[in-house]
Amino acid sequence: MLEIPVPDHPVTLADWLAHAERLHPQAIDMGLERVMTVARRMGLQLSCPVITVAGTNGKGSTCAMLESIYTQSGYRTGVYSSPHLVHFEERCRIAGEVVSADTLVPAMAEVDVARRGQGGEPEVSLTYFEFTTLAILRTIAREAVDVAILEVGLGGRLDAVNILDADCAVITSIDLDHMALLGPDRESIGREKAGIMRTGRPVVVSDPAPPQSLIDHAREIDAELWRVGVDFHVAGDQQQWGWAMHPSHGGRRYSGLAYPALRGANQLLNAAGALAAIEALRGRLPVTAQAVRTGFVLVELPGRFQIVPGRPALVLDVAHNPHSVAALAANLDAMGFYPRTHAVFGAMADKDLGTMLARIAPLIDRWYLTDLPLPRASRAADLKPLVEGLKGPGGRDASLHRDPREALTAALSAADPADRILVFGSFYTVGGVLQDGLPKLAAPHLAA
Repeated sequence: MLEIPVPDHPVTLADWLAHAERLHPQAIDMGLERVMTVARRMGLQLSCPVITVAGTNGKGSTCAMLESIYTQSGYRTGVYSSPHLVHFEERCRIAGEVVSADTLVPAMAEVDVARRGQGGEPEVSLTYFEFTTLAILRTIAREAVDVAILEVGLGGRLDAVNILDADCAVITSIDLDHMALLGPDRESIGREKAGIMRTGRPVVVSDPAPPQSLIDHAREIDAELWRVGVDFHVAGDQQQWGWAMHPSHGGRRYSGLAYPALRGANQLLNAAGALAAIEALRGRLPVTAQAVRTGFVLVELPGRFQIVPGRPALVLDVAHNPHSVAALAANLDAMGFYPRTHAVFGAMADKDLGTMLARIAPLIDRWYLTDLPLPRASRAADLKPLVEGLKGPGGRDASLHRDPREALTAALSAADPADRILVFGSFYTVGGVLQDGLPKLAAPHLAA
């Protein structure tokens, strides 16, 4: 660790994050040259197996399942995921626990010293994401973990996480999102995600209909491709599910598995991909069948079709693109009958808002639109015309709110105990509701 004092170093994690936000003129600047230069100066490397997880949706859930199963097998895990819901520290978990702010501060200082340069080295400008990624990777390296599970933030090929060579890459669903940066169609986006593959190393693809560009890249670089529906298979009924590897990969099977604690039909594909990654690394990280079973039952990840106990029913979901909103709509439909569904919604302005809203509109009776605390967000007032033009029971019934907490309070005031409240959209929407803890689930006008 570098112990070189720099006079203007911040002290607290909040100060460091504010400092990182000011370093680069662009919030997103795709490329690895700058971040690799600083990583090289830091001597950054991980001495354990590394799993990187890319994809449009399902990355966080896949990482959480891997973490849970490896933890149940007695391994010390290090997980990097983004973005966070409430506190920045959520982005780094060691041995299943969110790290403290004080744990991250020394790594932030080390990144800053390295990027400033020594002995005539030029200063390097890093984006907020690059700066904080390096700090979290340094923290994971310092914690002597047995396995590092790293979620790719955006794309794959040019994401800061990709400075490390994955021992196993996992690519979840591929769909349309961040098209201005990743390309206009699934083939372009798939090509970017494929950048996390490495020659001669396994890559698990849990999208049942992956873009051809993804398959082509794996063959071009001679990666060891494991595809759902081809190299491993998953099937289930209403009670349980099973998983089987093709005989060419060893033929291991799991049957009679309980469904993952993370709700939603889409989670079965994520679970299948996680199991394939575990099999791919079995030679270095043996895992017991009991650890697999217990890991799926105990896995937790806030904000992914999270149903909060109480009345009215409260569902939290960070669905923020058409593919994830379609999955959310299917999951809501499977919940059964509710007299009315109230939706708290806020999202980034660069999303395909019209498609997202249209897919879920038939299920929504009333909208509570919220502003979010960042420039990229769509204002509630700008969302209102989109909602008013929707076909559905709540197409014209929308109110505007300053923040997600205020919107949820309004929904609780209007909801009957038998109703359902959905909070979805951006991580900032769900995180804003969770900021000060969940409210008591009782319709205020009935709480006598």
